[in-house]
Amino acid sequence: MGTMSDRAAQTTLINAPLAKAYAVALDFERYPEWAKDVKEAIVRGRDDQGRATLVEFRASALGRSTRYTLSYDYSDAPNRLSWHLVDGDIMRAIDGAYSFVEVDGGTQVFYEIEIELVIPLPGFVKRRAEQRILDTVKELKARAES
Repeated sequence: MGTMSDRAAQTTLINAPLAKAYAVALDFERYPEWAKDVKEAIVRGRDDQGRATLVEFRASALGRSTRYTLSYDYSDAPNRLSWHLVDGDIMRAIDGAYSFVEVDGGTQVFYEIEIELVIPLPGFVKRRAEQRILDTVKELKARAES
């Protein structure tokens, strides 16, 4: 990754079993119900177990509408769900992952993401965008606990 990329990471405790937190993360088509910025999620490919391997998203980012397609990796399921960008209009690269650890009282989730944009952004815009991205974990937590 070049110098244009930005990393963000967040850890949170979800008061729900790992299986439930993981199931919410995998139910891409329902993301628009709980993830504020996701307007639409269309599964474009599945593996032999029926899990989505390719998902096209339409989301609002930085005050505009954006489209991107992510490829998902299940090699460490259900302890880790990772993804990378296949195609996007304002992003050149996205590498992200959720790591799930069963703990007393629920599931510890570690969310990490690295994004490389096509055009550089001013620092304050970037920080606001990063905050929105990290809010995704709060939204996942709320959904898994509901």
